[in-house]
Amino acid sequence: MTQTAPETNRSGAGAAKERPVVVVRLGEITLKKRNRPFFVRQLGRNIRRALQGIAVRDVEWGPNRILIAPAPDFDWPEASERLRRVFGLRNFSLCQVLPWDVDAIREGVLRMAAERSFESFRISVQRSDKRFPGTSQELERSIGAAVKAASGARVDLSHPEATFHVEIMPGGAYLHSERIEGPGGLPVGVSGRVVSLLSGGIDSPVAAWRTMSRGCQVTFVHFQSFPYLDASSRDKAIALVGLLTRWQYKSRLHVVSFGDVQHQIVASCPPPLRVVLYRRFMLRIAEAIAGREGAEALVTGESLGQVSSQTLSNMATIDRAATLPVLRPLVGRDKEQIIEEARALGTYETSIEPDQDCCTLFVPRNPATHSTVAEAEEAERALDVAALVEQALANVETLEFSWPETAEP
Repeated sequence: MTQTAPETNRSGAGAAKERPVVVVRLGEITLKKRNRPFFVRQLGRNIRRALQGIAVRDVEWGPNRILIAPAPDFDWPEASERLRRVFGLRNFSLCQVLPWDVDAIREGVLRMAAERSFESFRISVQRSDKRFPGTSQELERSIGAAVKAASGARVDLSHPEATFHVEIMPGGAYLHSERIEGPGGLPVGVSGRVVSLLSGGIDSPVAAWRTMSRGCQVTFVHFQSFPYLDASSRDKAIALVGLLTRWQYKSRLHVVSFGDVQHQIVASCPPPLRVVLYRRFMLRIAEAIAGREGAEALVTGESLGQVSSQTLSNMATIDRAATLPVLRPLVGRDKEQIIEEARALGTYETSIEPDQDCCTLFVPRNPATHSTVAEAEEAERALDVAALVEQALANVETLEFSWPETAEP
């Protein structure tokens, strides 16, 4: 697949050959002005990666649309399913491209209409290339009269059962009857890299996904308490990263053995502060991994007030253990909203599978809900903080993920 801008037929596009093409419409990228080419190029690369293994002849991109030219044996159902997960897409359609000829366009719409059943319809014409003669309204009325006569259906401009779209663009008239919604957001890769703490629960995969939607490439860190607990949380983390990789194509998961750190905290520190101290050490370890990865921020799935460690004062105490920014995409979401997003994302069923999460190990009966930095630092004086962090970093398992499986590494 090549990376070229669509050519404009200065002679009027009347010689365009009838052919199928997928038209991808951009979302907020169109607002980026002088930086738009950078965003569009990255989106084009992501589309090309997402469609690897599917018969595609070419990918062309311009300032407002990306055109995908199918090859023989093009698998549209699979392609559309993959495109639904490409951040930066507003929507897309499988179109039939026709010459700039009113009769040909009318016949093309009539063929589309004959392939489906409907009682009401609308014709929508957009002329992005104003060299096409006449007005959009004139073409809508002409085509609409033909469809009404052929189908017997009524015109409904507000709530039609079927909408037949005609987009007049350089290179031809693009006809389609379905716009499939994309995820919006920004293309993964335009906003830098972050490290996301992945617990295996419901919240953290959604937080990672939301960060991807803002253009970040996400590296994952999972903390397990093996051998104090079994490896079930690790297995869940692997499954979740596999699902999330479908949105960013390449992922790396670092699995940290955290049980010994927890054991030292339990042996040396006040019980109410255990969970806060666990979280402070997690941030220190994740920040060290972020330094190796070239990441610029940490991400957690915390939501304000959801559990004892997620009060405002505890979050502030935990954050002071790291120097990188800590992003919390779900901080203002309630649990039902997060569950709804997890279901839509496809991670919910995996997240609710039973496991032995490290945060359930050595949890005190009455954890602190209002800690201070001074209290945490005082408790940590009983520990060799740097040595514990280095010990954890020396026992990190790193796993690589790639999607689709047909893609080159």
